[in-house]
Amino acid sequence: MGPMSTSLAIGDFSRATHLTVKTLRHYHETGLLEPALVDPQTGYRRYTTEQIQVAQIIRRFRELDMPLNEIHSVLSAPDVQARNELIAAHLRRLETDLARTQTAVASLRDLLEHPAPAAEIGRRKVDAVNAAAIRSSVHLRDLLPWFAGALSELQAALAGEHIVPTGPPGGVFSNALFAQAQGEATLFFPCKGKVPAVGRVFPLVVPAVELATIVHKGSHDNADLSYGALATFVTRHALAVEGPLREYYLVGPQGTSDTSAWRTEIGWPIFQTG
Repeated sequence: MGPMSTSLAIGDFSRATHLTVKTLRHYHETGLLEPALVDPQTGYRRYTTEQIQVAQIIRRFRELDMPLNEIHSVLSAPDVQARNELIAAHLRRLETDLARTQTAVASLRDLLEHPAPAAEIGRRKVDAVNAAAIRSSVHLRDLLPWFAGALSELQAALAGEHIVPTGPPGGVFSNALFAQAQGEATLFFPCKGKVPAVGRVFPLVVPAVELATIVHKGSHDNADLSYGALATFVTRHALAVEGPLREYYLVGPQGTSDTSAWRTEIGWPIFQTG
């Protein structure tokens, strides 16, 4: 009998741990949970009762959406502190995801239960302006963190050169960024005088343009609602022209961390009408 009598066949281990046979085989192949014994002739896998607790731990980590490679790192951590740090890092990511989900749910509920009020659309001609800018090719999913980093870098560069902006920061976003999820994004501060090249910051003349505008109130997360209202107006009035979209951060993270106070003017290029 020997060790075979004190171990479980893969089917019994599956019933004991509520992990399917297919899952256990996958965990074996990836090195996450290897059987105690593998018959060299038949390939049958057998597990010890001591491995049940390990399987239970893995199962709970998977219920928390922890990737297999991270679970492997937790199980093979050299000490308790290293293990706890790995688990804490994953929990922080879960909290971030939960906050994002709650925001999306609240936005969807508001969209379904409260009809949008009539949009206030404006039109204005923007003159060309000298500016300090940062320009990058950005993936759409990375746009908000890129914006935060570029804004901080621009503010630091201008402060270091004792340059005072002449207006709120603005952004120019290529059509490809929205149509192909990857495209050019430019963030700028209008300013007078010579703008030195520092790091990613470079001098730029932001061209003149005529815009149809809408002011988005609050966090940038729901900006698509204002974009939709603006696009509807421009399309119905046959005013749209090809060209990058504009944003002006009238009140934004450069001034306050209170997202409810943010005001972003979104601009859609339209025909020049004088």
